[in-house]
Amino acid sequence: MLKLYVGNKNYSSWSMRPWVLLKQAGIPFEEEVVRFDSFEADSQFKRSLAGLTPVGKVPLLLDGDLAVWDTLAIAEYVAEKFPDKQLWPKDAKARARARSVCAEMHSGFSALRTAFPMNIEANLPQVGALALRDQSAVRADLQRLVEMWSELLKQHGGPCLFGGFGIPDAYFAPVVMRIRTYGLPVPAEVSAYIEHLCALPGIKAWIDDAMAEQDFLAFEEPYRMSR
Repeated sequence: MLKLYVGNKNYSSWSMRPWVLLKQAGIPFEEEVVRFDSFEADSQFKRSLAGLTPVGKVPLLLDGDLAVWDTLAIAEYVAEKFPDKQLWPKDAKARARARSVCAEMHSGFSALRTAFPMNIEANLPQVGALALRDQSAVRADLQRLVEMWSELLKQHGGPCLFGGFGIPDAYFAPVVMRIRTYGLPVPAEVSAYIEHLCALPGIKAWIDDAMAEQDFLAFEEPYRMSR
């Protein structure tokens, strides 16, 4: 059986992607949560991953003696291993577009990521409003996301970005969490997509687990003193 190592569900945006992909697709896997204590070389987090992955990060997928790290690599591996799940769009052009938007998320939107760390439990609309007021790069990132999602939802008819749930939706799920936490303004069609995604069993299960953690990590939350 596949084994997936993830970090704290409240904070670990990278971990969320493959976990909700596997869960929503109905692919069996064993979960191992590695708590974030710090990311220093001598941390328990790093020690827990020693010998499993050369990068010492989560997520990490193990399939027997094979280790796969990086969210895109994991997504591609799972899509190839379970072709019946149709995790990428069937149409070649749509599939190329889906890979393009995932790669754009993978390497871009740095202003939005920095201003809005994933924190599912929190409700921080004032932090969101201040960042949008003061940081043009954050406004540009949000505008790009809204334009991208609106176009894809219109083109493919929803309710997910390419019709049915797939890798792009899992890949953008952490951004959806940020939009909710920081109260970011989005148009009606994007709001409907967000509500649909959060109601999916695989994503709701991650949200429920994150809410139940009750594990405040000060180094993950420079904007408040406690939960």
